[in-house]
Amino acid sequence: MTTEIKLPFDQEYITSFSKDMGEPAWLTDLRVKALELAEDLPMPKPDKTNIKNWNFTQIDKHIVSSEDFDSVNDLPEEAKALIDLENNKTLYIQRNNRPTFIAVSNELKEKGVIFTDIFTAAREHGDLLQKYFMKDTVKVDEHKLTALHAALLNGGVFLYIPKNVEVEEPIQSIFLHDDEETNLFNHVLVVAEDNSSVVYVENYLSVAEPKEAVFNIVTEVIANANARVQYGAVDNLAAGVTTYVNRRGVANRDAKIEWALGFMNDGNTISENTTNLMGDGSFGDTKSVVVGRGEQKQNFTTQVVHFGKASEGYILKHGVMKDSASSIFNGIGKIEHGATKANAEQESRVLMLSEKARGDANPILLIDEDDVTAGHAASVGRVDPLQLYYLMSRGIPQHEAERLVIHGFLAPVVEQLPIEGVKKQLVEVIERKVK
Repeated sequence: MTTEIKLPFDQEYITSFSKDMGEPAWLTDLRVKALELAEDLPMPKPDKTNIKNWNFTQIDKHIVSSEDFDSVNDLPEEAKALIDLENNKTLYIQRNNRPTFIAVSNELKEKGVIFTDIFTAAREHGDLLQKYFMKDTVKVDEHKLTALHAALLNGGVFLYIPKNVEVEEPIQSIFLHDDEETNLFNHVLVVAEDNSSVVYVENYLSVAEPKEAVFNIVTEVIANANARVQYGAVDNLAAGVTTYVNRRGVANRDAKIEWALGFMNDGNTISENTTNLMGDGSFGDTKSVVVGRGEQKQNFTTQVVHFGKASEGYILKHGVMKDSASSIFNGIGKIEHGATKANAEQESRVLMLSEKARGDANPILLIDEDDVTAGHAASVGRVDPLQLYYLMSRGIPQHEAERLVIHGFLAPVVEQLPIEGVKKQLVEVIERKVK
């Protein structure tokens, strides 16, 4: 199957769907315009990865019917393991395309925090959503997949933190995939106003095994002056899901955006993660962990772009490849002219567990200013025999020694996830994938 084929839905369908969802006129117009653009826009061209035979556009169903969950106790065990069942004060659960459970603590409601599904946000907070939706981070007209995302949007959440509000409890979303016919165009928009802070964690979890499904995921994070956003995510989608995921953030003056991302998908994946450090004194830190297995192909581009003076940007990526899996890891630190005193640092390391596994780490520095600091490191290799020898000399069997080395290699990212259930689940997924 190739990507050069007719798009699956027409303008009449898009307009009707938007009307059925009660969306404001601006969103309907955006959808229709995006569909027009998608016809002619090119596909993205990830470095060193040929995606011409990947299916990102052909889907049979846009929406599947899913029942609500009356409580978190009705969730599959794999999803329940991610949640603090005794203290889930602020939690959103989406089943396929449908919002099926949401809880927001009274304390956050009183402070003006908005946490709701994307369709309710469009109906009840349309002006606020319009102010930020696909404006400053991911643009509709970048390429075919961003345009299709805007046109076929069928899930997601909106999180808004007002000025001077510090949210101490983590806010969590679970996007559960349990129907083989589900195709997901999911949008997450997080806005932290001046002097606010929030920790947001999401999980994409497949408990279905589709033969062929399309997931097109876009995240936008806006951190205004002196705000801090900690964003954790674990993607654990089935082998039959072809995934495009684009997570981007804008950090304004003295703002911080910190990403902790676990990519555990079993299907082919393209990931883009960009943090634009727009303000003076802004800070961006991206930590990513990847495990690839089978014959899957993946491409990960992580970019931090410095516009503000004295901005700091860090990239840390650790990947483990086994079987015949292959992944490209591109890390880009870009310092624009005028971003004096900026600091761009990155490190990419890939561990290969089999002869046919492939990992390619490409650190890139693009510097248009003199008075800056920048550095990078990259390595691709096998499990260190000296580490194995040391552990085995202490009486640890070789298989167990390899397991300990792998977990130690991935720990710098895993330990950054702020919810214990999510952290534990990620460790279990890693254990399952590398055994």
